[in-house]
Amino acid sequence: MTDGQGTDDTRRALVLAGGGLKVALQAGVLQVWLDEAGLRFDHADGASGGTFNLAMYCQGMTGRQIADNWRDMRPLKGVTPNWPQYLKGPYAASLFTLDGYRRHVFRDWGLDWEKIRATDRLATFNLYDFSRDELEVLTADRMDEERLAAAVSLPMWFPAAVVDGRTYIDPVYVTDANIGEAIRRGCDELWIIWTVSQRRRWHDGFVADYFQIIETAANSRLREWQRRIDAGNAALRAGEQGEFGRPITVRTLRCEVPLNYLVNFSRDRFRQAVELGVHRARTWCAEEGIPLSAPLPCPSADGTRLRFSERMAGAIAFGPAAPGDRPESGGRPDGEDLSVRLTVRIEDLDRFIVCPEHRAAVTGQIHCEALGGRREVESGSVDLLVQEDDPEHLRMRYRLFFTDRAGHPLTLSGHKTVDEDSGHGPWADTTTLYTRILRGHVGAEEEKGAEVVATGVVRLRLPDFVRELASFRVGSDTARGRLAALGRFGQFFAGRLWDVYLQGVLAWSPV
Repeated sequence: MTDGQGTDDTRRALVLAGGGLKVALQAGVLQVWLDEAGLRFDHADGASGGTFNLAMYCQGMTGRQIADNWRDMRPLKGVTPNWPQYLKGPYAASLFTLDGYRRHVFRDWGLDWEKIRATDRLATFNLYDFSRDELEVLTADRMDEERLAAAVSLPMWFPAAVVDGRTYIDPVYVTDANIGEAIRRGCDELWIIWTVSQRRRWHDGFVADYFQIIETAANSRLREWQRRIDAGNAALRAGEQGEFGRPITVRTLRCEVPLNYLVNFSRDRFRQAVELGVHRARTWCAEEGIPLSAPLPCPSADGTRLRFSERMAGAIAFGPAAPGDRPESGGRPDGEDLSVRLTVRIEDLDRFIVCPEHRAAVTGQIHCEALGGRREVESGSVDLLVQEDDPEHLRMRYRLFFTDRAGHPLTLSGHKTVDEDSGHGPWADTTTLYTRILRGHVGAEEEKGAEVVATGVVRLRLPDFVRELASFRVGSDTARGRLAALGRFGQFFAGRLWDVYLQGVLAWSPV
């Protein structure tokens, strides 16, 4: 295999691990790995939800086509309650069936089983044969719709599948990534896309416990394989045989995905997960030194415009170490009054909601007598509720460029920390902006070494919040369009706050 990324004798395996509906992110990664990085794999393996993407991969779809299938996913089409079973109470076969996936989702994805079975790509699908108490690994030439459904038949949620007289269920309790199969097939590099949560935060309740048990099984199994591979590689370096007889390289892209494993009703949520996968994969490739072709643009664009006004007031203290520079400080620093009046403009609501930076343009004024009175914001941006390393820890980032009365360029850089661990609660977290005034017009990538002129805190107060709600305007020709746009923005904002503050109710907002 040669593709500019490896050597002639390197055999790569693509491991599409399970993760329920979180594997929508996996599709975004495939867009980057397959299309932008041009990676080719000698073997591909899928388990649980990863078999969805594996089926499309075997059919010959490009990474972009796989990603677009998830972008266009209408989750309610796949929801089929198992109504007849509900009368049985605790003896019901399942809460739902996979009929919606069979009738609608698989058809919308364009799955063609003749093409899948005829693929020239070596691929293995994992099912658990309950009748024989063993993991069954099937190559693509043996796959069909029944067996794909069997591969994701998660007990209690979906009924066990009966195929050729044998009972099958999702293999997740045995494996969520069949690393051993890739090694047995002679692969030296394992490229794993891992979406099972590794946050290790326990929540009570049946639904939370069910998936935390799955996380326990999946993550512990992954760690066990990593230990075995590390031990084998260490033995080889010491001149011994090693368990596998050759060095094995593991390249794992991990990401916390703000999607529930099964309970999701919003199309926007799936699209956000795909774009997060694209963003994470591009960052990961840059860190790994993997060159990419010109990135494919974010496909979302509907032209719906939205704007609203925001006013915050507080104070700044000159010097680099004022109390307001510390997020844990809730007090008002002694110093000069500072207020900002901003108009936030979202030029394309669809792109804003779906793309990970959630960025809007900002105009307005900054008022501080010590900086020259009322100063116009020459340009600026705000990133609303942006995920950093953990989707439970979000930030709103403000960057405003202006000048003082002498014409010297300055930057107001501010952030709101939305974090359940802050101890302040959602109101304080979303209305408190910790600010720094920097010398010059400073971009985010230059801020670390920038000169700090002043620091402080400004806040959105309740009367200003009420005025902000009244200031929302939508660029749509119809009342229905305006209501729909406001609903989508409100759903986005409320859903992100749910992700932080209502984890104990349901991990990740379903809308």
